[in-house]
Amino acid sequence: MLTFAEELLLLAHDEKSGGFANIQDLLMNTALAGAVLMDLAILNRIDTDLSTLVTLDRTPTGEKLLDYGLTELAALPAKTSTIDALDLLRKHGATFEQMAIARLIERGILREQGGRILWVFETRRYPLIDGKELQEVKRRIADLLLSDDIPDSRDVVIIALAQACGLLRRVFSESELRDAQKRIDQIAKLDLIGQAMSDMMSELSAALTRLLPYS
Repeated sequence: MLTFAEELLLLAHDEKSGGFANIQDLLMNTALAGAVLMDLAILNRIDTDLSTLVTLDRTPTGEKLLDYGLTELAALPAKTSTIDALDLLRKHGATFEQMAIARLIERGILREQGGRILWVFETRRYPLIDGKELQEVKRRIADLLLSDDIPDSRDVVIIALAQACGLLRRVFSESELRDAQKRIDQIAKLDLIGQAMSDMMSELSAALTRLLPYS
């Protein structure tokens, strides 16, 4: 199964250029940090409540990206705040991104050509829907936001991540986003890490707007 960081990068992937969406580093790094924490939570390595994040188990997960994040969390007290954990891990966002890209290449979903990462349709080592993982992630999000279905934990997470860094604009038109905004907000708030990440994203976005008004 793909990690959330991998799914996030697939949503950010541009099939035509072979590159990724141009998102401010602070925002993308925070989203990747949140993705790592969310995977660790699902794997019962950490737990969260409204104010704290607790490390439950430091046993490696077998995924290099997640184990890197788990090791970095050792720099914090076993019981800390989710914001502090996000703040620590987002400083390693570039590393998380490179590790996620390398894992996608290893899975046969992306390949590196001429220094760029390109989508390869004929290589299908992880087929979900017709072997097109990018379309599967987008379809999952669309099916959920355009229905009243109860989301499972993984759907909640990917929507919270995509909403936090603006990647839902790559799935929906502006009018569709306006119509689905209430549903998006409801789903994103179901996850405690997602709430903390959303708060941090809002603060970072406001700061970037003040510092880079013409970006």
